[in-house]
Amino acid sequence: MCGICGVMNFSRWNHVERLALEAMNQQIMHRGPDDAGFYLSENVGLAMRRLSIIDLQSGQQPVTNEDGTIWLVYNGEIYNHRELRKQLEARGHHFRSRSDTETIVHLYEEYGRDCVQHLRGMFAFALWDARKRRLFAARDRLGIKPFYYSHTSERFLFGSEIKSLQAYPGMSAKLNRAALPEYLAFGYLSGSDTFFAGIHKLAPGHTLELDEAGNLKIEQYWDLEPANRKVRSRAYYVNTYRGLLEEAVSSHLMSDVPLGVFLSGGLDSSAIAALMTKVRHSPIETFSVGYKESSYSELPYARAVATHLGSVHHEIQVSCQDFFDALPNVIWHEDEPVVWPSSVALYYLAKLARQHVTVVLTGEGSDETLAGYTRYPMTLWNSRLDRIYRLLPAGLRKTLQKQLQDSDWINPQAQRVLRHTFLARDGNSWNSIYFDNFYSAFSEAQQVDILNDDLSGIPGAAYQSSLEHLEKSSGDLIRQLLYTDIKTYLVELLMKQDSMSMAASVESRVPFLDHVLVEFATGIPGSLQTRGLTGKHILKSAVSDLLPNSILHRRKMGFPTPLQAWFAGPQLDVTERLLLEPRSLARGLIKQAGLRTLFAQHRATAKDHTDRIWRLLNLEIWHRVFIDGDRPSQDTAAINVAAPHQYLQPSV
Repeated sequence: MCGICGVMNFSRWNHVERLALEAMNQQIMHRGPDDAGFYLSENVGLAMRRLSIIDLQSGQQPVTNEDGTIWLVYNGEIYNHRELRKQLEARGHHFRSRSDTETIVHLYEEYGRDCVQHLRGMFAFALWDARKRRLFAARDRLGIKPFYYSHTSERFLFGSEIKSLQAYPGMSAKLNRAALPEYLAFGYLSGSDTFFAGIHKLAPGHTLELDEAGNLKIEQYWDLEPANRKVRSRAYYVNTYRGLLEEAVSSHLMSDVPLGVFLSGGLDSSAIAALMTKVRHSPIETFSVGYKESSYSELPYARAVATHLGSVHHEIQVSCQDFFDALPNVIWHEDEPVVWPSSVALYYLAKLARQHVTVVLTGEGSDETLAGYTRYPMTLWNSRLDRIYRLLPAGLRKTLQKQLQDSDWINPQAQRVLRHTFLARDGNSWNSIYFDNFYSAFSEAQQVDILNDDLSGIPGAAYQSSLEHLEKSSGDLIRQLLYTDIKTYLVELLMKQDSMSMAASVESRVPFLDHVLVEFATGIPGSLQTRGLTGKHILKSAVSDLLPNSILHRRKMGFPTPLQAWFAGPQLDVTERLLLEPRSLARGLIKQAGLRTLFAQHRATAKDHTDRIWRLLNLEIWHRVFIDGDRPSQDTAAINVAAPHQYLQPSV
C-alpha cells in the first residue's frame, strides 16, 4: 500500500526535475511514511510513498524488470499474487522480491495491457515501458484505489491524490464551476471530472495509455455482465455467497503486519469480523467510533458484537467540537468537499486504529451489491403503485404533491416519510422518483433559488452522468439500481474510505468488493435480494451461524451523525456567519437572498435544511483550503488530532 505520482513531458528534451517530483511526492507522505522511491529518465518521472505491508525487507518501489526497460509504481494489494507468481515463474520470469508489486511487472511483460484481467485485488498503478516509450496505467474494477490525472499539451501528471498534482510547479487550483449542480444535488461528481478545473479521475475498470506525442487512450476492461443468467434456488445463492465471501475474507488477511476490523455493530462489518475470527482461530482487534449523543451512537451494538466474538475491542467518541475541529483537515485529505459527515468519524477511527494495527478490513460494498438500502425496495414499490396512482386526475395529484411539500398541518415526521413516496413524486421522472427522492440535497428546482443564475437552470446537468449508467444497466429494476450505484455512489464511498484511512497511514480492505463476489452477488434475482422494505437477505442467511439475531435483523442506522442536533444550536449561527461573510459571498456562486431564506426557514423549524447547510459549508471550507490556500495544519504521521479552526467554533 502506498501513494503514487508522476510526470511525463511530451518533449524528450524536457527532462523531469527531481525537485518537482519530490514536491509532488511530499504531499502524500501520509499514505506511505515508511519509504520513498523515485525513477527519473529524461522526460519521465515516477515516485511513490510506501506503507510497508508485504515483503517488508525487499518490497521497495519503483520496481523494474530484469533488463530495466519497465518501471512500475503501484498502490494496492493483489490477493492472488502468489498463484500468479507460480504461473509466471513457470514461463521463465525471474523474481527478485516476495512483493505483489513485482507480479504486475512480469504480467505486463507476458500479456501487455491485458495484464489487468489476471489481477484480483485493489490497485492503481502506472508503468513506464521504455522500449515502446509509452506510459500505461490502470485502476481496479470497482474503484477501491484512486487515480487522478492532468493532461495538457505539454505534459501528463498523475497521482493518488489531487493535492499531489497541485504541488507541481505552475499548477494552480481553480474551481470547476460546471460541477456545482451535481455537487449540490449528490454531494459528489459521478463522472471523470473533479472539483478542480483540468483534473480528472480514471474511471474504475479502465486502463490508460499515453505516448510521447501526448496521445491519450482510455479503455474499459471490465464491467458487470448483462443480467441473463439462469435462475437458481435460494439455497444455491446463500451457500455460494457464503463460500465466496469466506474465500474473499481469507485472501484479504494477506499481510506481514497486524490487522484489525472497523466494527460498526451493523450486519456488514460484523459479518467480516465474524469470518475473520473464524479464519484466524484467534481473537481479532476491532475498532469502533461513536458520538457523545447516545441516540446517534452505534457503540453499544459494536460492543455486543465484540463481546460475542471475543475480540480485543477499542473505541472512541467524537464530540461536536472534535467534529468541527477536524473538518478542514478531512476536506484536505479528501481533496474535494465532504459528502457524508461520517467521513469525520472515520478520520478519528483510523487514527485510533493506527495506534494498534496497520491494516483494517471494513464492511463497505455490501449495501450496493446486495440491495441493503431501503431506497431500493421503496423505489420498487413506488414504481408499482405510481402506475395505479396515475389513473387519478393530474390536477388532484399535483395538489396533493404540493401539500406534502409545503404543508404545515401534517406531522413533520409523517411528512418526511410521505415525501419519499409516489404521492409526492413525479412517477414519469427518474430524477424525481429516485435521485431527488433519496440523494439530492438541492433538487434542480431548488438550485435555482440558491445558485447564481449563470450556474443553474441547465436541465439535466446534475443527473446526466448517473442517468447514463442507469440507461446502460439491464435486468430487473433492483439490478438496474445496483448497477447505477456501483458505478457512482459506491465509488465515492470508496474514495472516502481510502482517504480517511490513508490520512492515518492505515490500509483499508473491502472483502465484499472482491470482483468475483460482486459478479455473483449482482446476478442474484431481485426477488431474493429484498423482502418488504429490507434487503441483504442472502447475506443474513449466509452468516446466520456466526452472529446473533439481534445483529442479523436489527434496524439499519447507516452510521448517523448528530448534525441535525448540532445545527439546531450555536453551530448554526457560526455556519451562517461564515457563509455570509464578504469573503464567501465574493465568490459569486451563491445568492445571498436564497442563503438568508434557507437559514431563516431552518431556524424557525419550518423546514429541515441540515443536508443543504452541510453542502454549502463544505463548499466554502473547500474554497478556503484549496483556492485561498488557508491550509489546515498537517501532522505527517497522522496520529494527533488537527488543531482547532476558529472560524468553525462557536463564540464563547
